[in-house]
Amino acid sequence: GRRVDSTQLYALTAPLITTSDGKKMGKTAGGAVWLNADKLSEYDYWQFWRNTSDQDVIRFMKLFTELSLEEIETMEGWKGADINKAKIVLADEATALLHGRECLKAIHDTIDSMFKGGKSAQASTEGLNRVFVSADEASEGVKFIDLFVKLKLANSKKEARRLIQGGGAKLGEEKIADENAVLNMDGFNGETEVTLRAGKKRAGVVELN
Repeated sequence: GRRVDSTQLYALTAPLITTSDGKKMGKTAGGAVWLNADKLSEYDYWQFWRNTSDQDVIRFMKLFTELSLEEIETMEGWKGADINKAKIVLADEATALLHGRECLKAIHDTIDSMFKGGKSAQASTEGLNRVFVSADEASEGVKFIDLFVKLKLANSKKEARRLIQGGGAKLGEEKIADENAVLNMDGFNGETEVTLRAGKKRAGVVELN
């Protein structure tokens, strides 16, 4: 540094970014927002931006996308259902900037299949976090609470238990009622993968290998 060789140093700082309700930005229901996909999937990163509040969406577009101000200004007056379209634009642009635009199709296919009445298919789960279990593990049964943690749908077993107790945990469309329940071969119902859901918008895939 400067004390060692008298070189002049420069630093760049930025103010802490908060949401409209005063909370520090950069947290989700599942924890910190990671930039690398092995820590936070492209799908979950997209959902983070999609869940932006109505009051923040335009401001975040200006800060976190490469859209022109002219493009953003056309959306400033949007209300009602249109503001949700603006949130999708924000999520698409922020995710494409980090992970590349090619991941967006898988994300939208997943959303269309899982949350808009479509039928589940392997292609439609491509954007979700995924863990693998062996046939031997499935035969013995793997606890759902462990799978929710591995899929990063819960930060701890305690949180996974609360999720189940609160009725927010599902295997496909079926609610998981017992916090000690396990996923076994019967749970796969002849398929090679199943989808676990945490609440309305978060999900992950367990695949047999």
